[in-house]
Amino acid sequence: MTTTSKSVSINARAGAAGPGWRFMLAAPRAIAMFLGLFTLLNLAGRLASPAFDMNLWWIDLKPLPELVGVPILLCLAMCLIAWSVRPELAGWRRKLTEIMVIALSCVALGNTMHYYALRSVRFIHANAAFPFSVMVGLAMLVVLAAIKLRSAGWDRPLGKRGFVAFGMVLLGLLILFPLGQMYCFGMTDYSRHADAIVVFGAGVDTQGRPSNALCDRVATGCRLYKQGLAGVLILSGGPGPGPVSEPQAMRKLALEHGVPESAIVLDAGGVSTMATVKDTAAMFEQLGVREALAVSHFYHLPRIKMTYQRYGREVYTVPAEESQSLRMMPYYLGREVLALWAYYFHIPTD
Repeated sequence: MTTTSKSVSINARAGAAGPGWRFMLAAPRAIAMFLGLFTLLNLAGRLASPAFDMNLWWIDLKPLPELVGVPILLCLAMCLIAWSVRPELAGWRRKLTEIMVIALSCVALGNTMHYYALRSVRFIHANAAFPFSVMVGLAMLVVLAAIKLRSAGWDRPLGKRGFVAFGMVLLGLLILFPLGQMYCFGMTDYSRHADAIVVFGAGVDTQGRPSNALCDRVATGCRLYKQGLAGVLILSGGPGPGPVSEPQAMRKLALEHGVPESAIVLDAGGVSTMATVKDTAAMFEQLGVREALAVSHFYHLPRIKMTYQRYGREVYTVPAEESQSLRMMPYYLGREVLALWAYYFHIPTD
C-alpha cells in the first residue's frame, strides 16, 4: 500500500470515529495553543516588569542565561502556535517544532528530578504526589505524538465540531492550569530562614471570633516563628463585621501561642490579597526585610507568590496546617481559579 493510500485509509477510519477522534485531534492543538499564548504573554509581561517571570510557573530555564532562555521560549511559543493553527507542517518547520518540543520535554524531566532531589534532602516538604513539571512533560509528549501522527498521515481537518472540541479543551486548560498550581505548588512547604513571616487574614465573625481558617493560618505562622525561622510576625487583614478587626483577632491568637508582643506587626489595610502584598512590601523596606515567608491556605498561595513577584519581592510560601477540612473547599477552589487569572491580567479582586 502506498503512502497516499495509507493516508486515505487513515482519514476514512478517522471520519467514522466520531467525537473521540475529534477530541484526539483537538486536544494536542489546544495544549499547544495554550502554552504558546501563555509563553508569549509572559514574555511581553516581562517588558513591563522584568521581575514578573510567569514562565517559571510552567518551565524553569534558570540554569540558562536570559539571553539564551528568552529566545528559546520565544521560538517555542511561535512553533506551538503555528502548529496549532496549521498542523500540516513539512520540512524544516516540522523538524524545528519537534526539536523544540523534545528539548522542553527534557527540561521538564530535569525540573522534575530537581524537585525530587530537593524533596529527598528535606529542603522542601511536599504533600503533592508530583510536581507541576510532570504535567508539563506529559503535555509536551502529547504534542510530540500528535506531530508524529500528523506526519504519518493523520491530517484530517477538525471541522466545525472539532473546533468546538478545541474550544472546550482550551477552556478546560484555563481551569486545570490554576488547579494544578494550587495542588503542586500550593501544597509544597518552602519554609526556611527568612527575615519575616506574613500571615494572610481569613475572616472573623460579628463577635470578633476568628474563623477556623484564620486560626490555622495564625497557628502555622506562630509555629514558624517559634522554630526560629524569622524574628518578625506580620499579621495582615481587614475590618471585621463587628468591632474587632482581623489583625486584632490574629494578634490575640499569636499572643496565646506565645509570640511576644514585640515581634508582632499588624497591617490593618489587608482588605485583599493585593492590598496585603502592597502594604507588606512597603513594610519590608522599613523593617529591612529581604526575604519573607507567606502563610495562607494552599489554594491561595500561587496568587500570593505571583503578586509578590509583580512587586519585585521574593517570598517563600507555606501552606497552613488545616485542623479540619474546609466545608466550602469546592467554592474556594473555583473562586481562586477566577481570581488567579484576574490577578494575572492585573484586574485585582479580593
